[in-house]
Amino acid sequence: MTPFVHPTAEVDGAEVGEDSKVWHQAQLLAGASLGRECTVGKGAFLSSTAAVGSSVKIGNYAMLMGARVEDEAFIGPGAYLMEDAHPRATNPDGTRRGPGQWEPRPVLVRRGATVGGGALVMPGVVVGEWAMVAAGAVVHKDVPAYGLVAGHPARQVGWACGCGQTLDADLTCACRRSYVLHDGELVPAP
Repeated sequence: MTPFVHPTAEVDGAEVGEDSKVWHQAQLLAGASLGRECTVGKGAFLSSTAAVGSSVKIGNYAMLMGARVEDEAFIGPGAYLMEDAHPRATNPDGTRRGPGQWEPRPVLVRRGATVGGGALVMPGVVVGEWAMVAAGAVVHKDVPAYGLVAGHPARQVGWACGCGQTLDADLTCACRRSYVLHDGELVPAP
């Protein structure tokens, strides 16, 4: 099915997958890629090196600066995924800094993970599969698979189920899924 691109959105040169929807005033720079069955909210921005998998939801005004986002992830409204670890407007000699004058360190959001609204994910951070970053968190280090992080700076405060709910002390969810810790990593129980 043909993707829907709102007339006010800018997507020239970006790849937009089948059945995806790009809403009002969103901007996907040339070179950005968006998989199948995605939703990009109003005013969202994908840089030229952003790569988004399938079935991803990107909230209004979210900014993906070179990020890699795997299938089934959720990026909340106003979330920022940063790429430049040492941002400057100019070089030491006063000349304006341009493309290629910095080392990109894109964020990687693994399959099914959630980055909550207003969260800031720093360059080079990996958000693990099915992890949950709370709204407004400032994430400066990797988040483990199924990890639940919150705060400024973000710290792990628990574990999240694949359904999105918080696991109890026995690593069981209200939806009846259960998990086990194996060598420090959370995995679904057999």
